[in-house]
Amino acid sequence: MKHQNIWRMLTVAMCLALLGCLQAQEFKGHVSIILLGATGDLAKKYLWQGLFQLYLDEAGKGHSFSFHGAALTAPQQGQKLMDKALESLSCPKDLALSHCDELKGQFLQLSQYRQLKTAEDYQTLNKDIETQVQQDGLWEAGRIFYFSVPPFAYADIARNINSSCRPHPGAWLRVVLEKPFGHDHLSAQQLASELGSFFQEEEMYRVDHYLGKQAVAQILPFRDQNRKALDGLWSRHHVERVEIIMKETVDAEGRASFYEEYGVIRDTLQNHLTEILTLVAMELPHNISSSAAVLQHKLQAFQALRGLQKSSAILGQYQAYNEQVRRELKKPDGFQSLTPTFAGVLVHIDNLRWEGVPFILVSGKALDERVGYVRVLFKNRAYCTQSERHWASEQSRCLPKQIIFHIGHGELGHPTILVSRNLFKPYLPTQSWKEVQAEPGLRLFGRPLSDYYAFRPVREQDAYSVLLSHIFHCRKESFITTENLLASWVFWTPLLDSLAFEVPRLYPGGAENGHLLDFEFSGGQLSFSQRQPEVLMPELGSVPKPSDFQVLRAQYRESPLVTAWPEELISQLASDIEATAEQSVRRFGKFHLALSGGSSPIALFQQLATGHYSFPWAHTHLWLVDERCVPLSDPESNFQGLQAHLLQHVRVPYCNIHPMPVHLHQRLCAEEDQGAQTYASEISALVANSSFDLVLLGMGTDGHTASLFPQSPTGLDGDQLVVLTESPLRPHQRMSLSLPLINRAKKVAVLVMGRTKREITMLVSRVGHEPKKWPISGVLPLSGQLVWYMDYEAFLG
Repeated sequence: MKHQNIWRMLTVAMCLALLGCLQAQEFKGHVSIILLGATGDLAKKYLWQGLFQLYLDEAGKGHSFSFHGAALTAPQQGQKLMDKALESLSCPKDLALSHCDELKGQFLQLSQYRQLKTAEDYQTLNKDIETQVQQDGLWEAGRIFYFSVPPFAYADIARNINSSCRPHPGAWLRVVLEKPFGHDHLSAQQLASELGSFFQEEEMYRVDHYLGKQAVAQILPFRDQNRKALDGLWSRHHVERVEIIMKETVDAEGRASFYEEYGVIRDTLQNHLTEILTLVAMELPHNISSSAAVLQHKLQAFQALRGLQKSSAILGQYQAYNEQVRRELKKPDGFQSLTPTFAGVLVHIDNLRWEGVPFILVSGKALDERVGYVRVLFKNRAYCTQSERHWASEQSRCLPKQIIFHIGHGELGHPTILVSRNLFKPYLPTQSWKEVQAEPGLRLFGRPLSDYYAFRPVREQDAYSVLLSHIFHCRKESFITTENLLASWVFWTPLLDSLAFEVPRLYPGGAENGHLLDFEFSGGQLSFSQRQPEVLMPELGSVPKPSDFQVLRAQYRESPLVTAWPEELISQLASDIEATAEQSVRRFGKFHLALSGGSSPIALFQQLATGHYSFPWAHTHLWLVDERCVPLSDPESNFQGLQAHLLQHVRVPYCNIHPMPVHLHQRLCAEEDQGAQTYASEISALVANSSFDLVLLGMGTDGHTASLFPQSPTGLDGDQLVVLTESPLRPHQRMSLSLPLINRAKKVAVLVMGRTKREITMLVSRVGHEPKKWPISGVLPLSGQLVWYMDYEAFLG
């Protein structure tokens, strides 16, 4: 019996020892972290501290580590610079000083500098890692390469890692990339394609450090943990608007080279604020810990974003910026930059949850405060009979209802999640978030802090510390996939192109900005609340007022010309169209209006939709001057533009809307479908003498109008009312009213806007009747009136 007990004890001891060995083997993987750009600003400010925090969190949990700081600098000089960066490492406040010193000493011992310049340097690094792992009796778990270098260096580094420095099969590779990820959709595509030739998608971690900020990182968990309360609130039925704001007091001094290339939209809106928008707007997956599900739902949110127009944005530039650019980039004294340092953008999401809800994105430098937040403001339909002094924050339904993810800085000074007390009491995990006590006198959005349930992190963490932990633990949902990156650029690139020559509003900076950057939104359009004096031909010591240059009337090609700044011009044209409509309805009971597509009339459509409530829409027939041969639901369709910016906002009888029949029998503009003849017959049947009351045209930079193009005789003469034409630009196939039909109209208005039209405006002013060279020159109503509407940039340059 005694021997049996001893044998049993030995067996148990052997099993425990064997289990311990197996566990040690399971967790004893070696991880090499290579920081490229180890002596740069980002590394000194954030990355070394983040790596040290990762070591503090993971030391003793089974993995062994080595940290390799790498740069192009020669070894001796590089080691000095790296040592200086490591001097400032600090431990969390709750860690004992002696333990901190011990762990810091270990980390410094594990960190070494090496020059990585040539392919041979990468081969040597690979050999050194393999040798260290073998000598220490370890097995390699994986390698992390952090690219804290400019994007132009990515390709060479990626090529060297792929050919010479990959870990052996069975160990993982994670490559961390810093923005900017391209300048527009095309450059982002090229960079993604290049990196994709060296790395698998699952190996790449594109960093947007805002996704590591604690209030931002908590948006999805907060929505998940409070599903029951939010399910009935998180939609267009209850949300009035969403504000995503990032304000800075600093300017771009010292960064003019970067800023002049990228500007505020590329620097912050295209990435930080858009990523936050998707976290707020995306459908919540059943399991938010599934990276694949989160990333897929984010992509769906990107795909639901409504395309941006030029009028979706307002731009500003602080007054000292030009001088800084001239000084830092050695530009001539007369150089004037158009790069915006402030932007506000209005975004809409075309899905059932968010249709009609404005998402307002704002970012800028040299503003009055440094603060970042996401504010979800809920509709309030209550009226309280008692005066406000009797309203109790937890009971009154009349107080504002809002949820705020306060990212940092500002009055609070720390990450905070706030929920109005009259909304619901939120749940946040107590091990990581604690309730904040109200501070006397502290107010947020006009209300005392006591009006909110407010929570802050138990332990504040830097964004890079959070993200490095997520990289180590393979949490891909905190990073940007190639697919999501390209979807973001698809959304932003058209707006950036349209704003390329837009002059930003100047502002003095700081508190002196006053209300100069305040803006208002209506429909899909943003505009500054205060007008800034416009200067047509500035003279020393004189500052003209906008009223000095309102609407000028003159002659152009022997026809009336109306010219003004864009806002006044659109307002005048809209008023003239309304007057023509009222006159036609009084005389004939109906108004037949034919509208062109393209970008120029969008502002007009929005003005008609939002500023002309007495317009006789019920008696108006809307026709198209031309159409691209694409399905009517396609974003490139002229009808789709008309629908988005006008039709969905006004009440035109369905039977009075006449889209061009470009899509028949599941084919586009096929001759045998006789779409042009069908439209011509419809016009003949409904429009007396086929004479529209008003036709709105534009003018292209090549002198084309409608879809009638130079060097192409189609539609310029003859008996056809509607024709199929070929455009030099895609989509090539078009359907268009013919020039003879246009010239039957009682009135023709030609809208010409933008500096790019200056050259053709000058040319057309001198030519005669030459429609084959310049189709616009053939527009001359036989018994009607032609009026030109030009903004100052098109007319004067």
